[in-house]
Amino acid sequence: MKKYFILMISMALLFASCNLPSTAPQVPEATEASPIATDSWTETPASTFTPTETLTPTVTFTATETLTPTITFTPTVTATPTYAFPTVTVNKQAHCRYGPSAAYLHAADLFAGDVGTVRGRYVYSKWLYVKFDKLNYFCWVAPSVVDVVGDISMINYKELDLQSIGSNMYGPPTGVTVVRNGNEVFITWNQVNMTKDDDRGYLLELFVCQKGAYIWWTDSYPDQFTTSYEVRDEAGCALPSSGKLYTVEKHGFSQPVILAWPPP
Repeated sequence: MKKYFILMISMALLFASCNLPSTAPQVPEATEASPIATDSWTETPASTFTPTETLTPTVTFTATETLTPTITFTPTVTATPTYAFPTVTVNKQAHCRYGPSAAYLHAADLFAGDVGTVRGRYVYSKWLYVKFDKLNYFCWVAPSVVDVVGDISMINYKELDLQSIGSNMYGPPTGVTVVRNGNEVFITWNQVNMTKDDDRGYLLELFVCQKGAYIWWTDSYPDQFTTSYEVRDEAGCALPSSGKLYTVEKHGFSQPVILAWPPP
C-alpha cells in the first residue's frame, strides 16, 4: 500500500510538469531566403587596412652658438709731461730789444745774472724771444749775451708784428725812391720831423742777394737826419729782393713803406 502511494505521487508530479508552459527560447523555423535582385546590388569591397606609417622624427641638433667676447680696449692714460721752457741767464750787460737784431728799438737793459725763459725764436736769425723774470713783457735777446739751459730746437718760431708794440704818432717816411746802379741799390726818403725826445730814427728790413745767398738784412739810423741808405744786391738768387722802411720813435714803429725794389 505504501509503495502504491509513492507511485501515485510521482505520476502526479510528472503530469503536472508536462502541462507547465515551456521557458525555453522559441527557435523560428527556417524560411527560404528571398531572392535579391543582383542588378541593384553593388559589391562593397572588403576594407583593406593600410597601416599608418609611424614617422620616426629626425633629431636635428642645433649647434650651440659660441659667443666671441667683444674686446673692450681700455686706453692707457699717458700723462702729458709739462714742458719746461729752456732757461737763460744773462752773462754780461746787454740790451733786450723789440725785434731779433741789434737794429730794432731798445726794450730793456739787461745785467749779468738776470734770468728768464725762452718762448720763441726767429726763422732768419738766432735771436731768442725771452720772458725775463724781472719784466712784465717779452723781448728779443742775442744768444751771445745769455747762457741757455735746455733744448731751444723745440721752441716755435715767433712772427714779428711791430705794429703791436706801442704806437707811433709820426707815420712812415714819404718821398721814398729806390734806384739801382749795377749791384748797388740806393734808397732815399724825406726827413720825418720828430721831437728830440721821441726821435729814434729809421729802420730798414731788407732781403738781398749776395754771392748767391739770400740774406735777411736789417739796419737802422739813430736819428731823423740821415735819409738815405745804400746796400749791395746781386743777381743769382731764386727769390726776389725786397725791403721795408719804418719811422721809429720811442713809443714804437710806424706802418712800413714797401720798397719798389729794382731787379738786377
